[in-house]
Amino acid sequence: MITAVVRYKLPPQIDYAACREHFHKISPNFREVTGLISKHFIWSESGWAGGVYQWERIEDAKAFYTGPWLEGIIQRYGKKPQIDLYEVFAVTDNTCGKVELFKETVASK
Repeated sequence: MITAVVRYKLPPQIDYAACREHFHKISPNFREVTGLISKHFIWSESGWAGGVYQWERIEDAKAFYTGPWLEGIIQRYGKKPQIDLYEVFAVTDNTCGKVELFKETVASK
């Protein structure tokens, strides 16, 4: 499993309400993204926003963060986002009452 943290500084004209409204509008569009497990739309008082994504495979994440998605981010926010990809070693899920441990991926060997 891969976690991606995507962040971008919001331009002054996009405040809390505008960011929230936009995220609510676009969130259903992520239902059919190949390899995407979940996306958390995030906002901070510091003026940063973005998403925390869970991916099945790093290849799916890397493919997504190019092309139309990247062009849309640059157009809306005026610059490229900061994207950090992390391999997930373990997950503690208190909602489901389970701990999941992941094997090494081929890319990490």
